[in-house]
Parts: sequence; C-alpha cells; structure tokens
Amino acid sequence: MVLMTTAVGYALGRYGAESFDWGTLGWTMLGSALAAAGCAMLNQVFEVRRDAAMDRTRNRPLPSGVISRSAGFAGGLLVAYAGVSLLATTVNLLAASLTFLTVVVYILIYTPLKPITTLNTLVGAVSGALPPMIGWAAATDGLEVGAWIIGGILFVWQLPHFFALAWMYREDYEKGGHAMLPVLDPSGEVTGRAMVSTALVLVPLGLSATLFGVAGWFSALASVVLGVWFAWKCFGFVQRRDKASARSAFLASLLYLPLLLIVMVADRGPVTPEAWLRGGRGSMSMVEIQVLPDNQP
Repeated sequence: MVLMTTAVGYALGRYGAESFDWGTLGWTMLGSALAAAGCAMLNQVFEVRRDAAMDRTRNRPLPSGVISRSAGFAGGLLVAYAGVSLLATTVNLLAASLTFLTVVVYILIYTPLKPITTLNTLVGAVSGALPPMIGWAAATDGLEVGAWIIGGILFVWQLPHFFALAWMYREDYEKGGHAMLPVLDPSGEVTGRAMVSTALVLVPLGLSATLFGVAGWFSALASVVLGVWFAWKCFGFVQRRDKASARSAFLASLLYLPLLLIVMVADRGPVTPEAWLRGGRGSMSMVEIQVLPDNQP
C-alpha cells in the first residue's frame, strides 16, 4: 500500500510534464521500499515484547527468536538509511527529507505513544499520509496543493481503516498493552462514531481533488459513490458493533482506497472552462474563434 500510494502521488504530480520519466519513478519506488522495510524492521525491534504478547505478532522474526534484537536494529537502520540516501542522490532532497520524516515520526513518536494514548493513531496516520506526498515531491520537486489533498485523503482514510482493524483484534491489542481506542471503548460506541465521521470526511476531501484541478469529473463521482458506500459500511458497525461488521468495514476500506486512487490517476488533470461547457476533460483543446473585419469574407 505504501508503494502504491507513492506511485499514485508521482503520477498525479507528473501530469502536464513533457515526459513521465519512468526512471525517476523507479528510483522513487526503490528508495521508498527500502525506507518502508527499514521502518518495519525498526518498529519490530522496539516492540518485541509487545509483539510477543499478541497472538497475531508473536511469530514475527524477533519475538520468535529467529533474529536477534541487535541484528534487527542494525539491519533496519542500514536499510532505512539506504532508502533515504538513494532518494537524496537519485531523486531530490525534498523526497528524501519527507522519507526521513516518515521514519522518524513512525519510529520515534508513533511507536512510543502506542502504549500511552489513543492519540497514537493520529500520529501514525501522519506517517501513512506522507508516501503519496513523497511521490508528488519526486515528480515536481515541490509540494503543491495536490500533494496536500492526496496526503489528506490518506491521513483520514487510515482512521476508520485502523479503528475497524483494532476492533477486530482488540483483545490482542489489550494483551500487548496498546492504548488503542477500541481497547478503551468496550461498547464500541465511540469507535463507531469515529469511523463513520472520518469516512464521511473522505467525500469532501475527494471532491477537493476536482475543485483544485488534480483530477476530473469521474474522480469526483467516484469520491462521492465510494465515500458514501464506505461510510455506510462503517454505519453497519455502529448498528451491530461486532467482529463481523468490523471486518466488513475493514474490507470496505481495503477496496475504497485503491479504487479511488485508480480513478484519480486515470482521470488526472484539471477540468478547464471549455471542458465545463462540453462536459469533458481538461485535455481537450479550446476552439479558437477568429473575428475578421467586415470587409473580409
């Protein structure tokens, strides 16, 4: 998912350029993959005790004893460093800096907050929102409004997505000592409201991509249809508050994001005034009307 959203950010940011530059995309994907892998390794180093206490993570390499903690730390640090360095030398410093920020936020802020406060989810969502912005920065060497829109969509999407997942495994998270909202909300009432409200926010966020010229009409339609459908699935959890409804909302989140991003990439580019009149896309050329003097045919 990290690599997919990075590629989407690159594709959206590259719209209107003379060439797509597949080489830069390749380096961006490789650097992002290395940084994400290093991030995951370092996360397991710092959470080895909590992972060992949870059924769904106890068989990971570190808690199961396949890899030592020191080897995991050295390997994770090396791989993350390689990813950031690769982006700095082959892409640009902005993309590398955003990647470094992602690692720092995830490892040094989000991970320590997980057993302390439910606000850890918001901090973690920042890390998840940065990959498409890294892709955009790789394409443009800047962070225009489109980068913030796609990053905002990723930030908000993670909240109902993770709340549904955390509800499904809330007993396990409690064993691991994680201060997740579903763990501290046994009735599921607050969790359900948070899922519905954040899912609904995705609708105007998706529409803003059309408003600010990142994508066109089909993207706007997809934002409304998919957003309402996702919110409806979350509302199903509010009504029943069981694992089946949480799983349904979780699976809906896994469908929502790639479908929306695929449509945005396929429909990328602004809706220009002439396209508004024609009901088409901004790539259509404007018809020129030449006014001739009265004495010429």
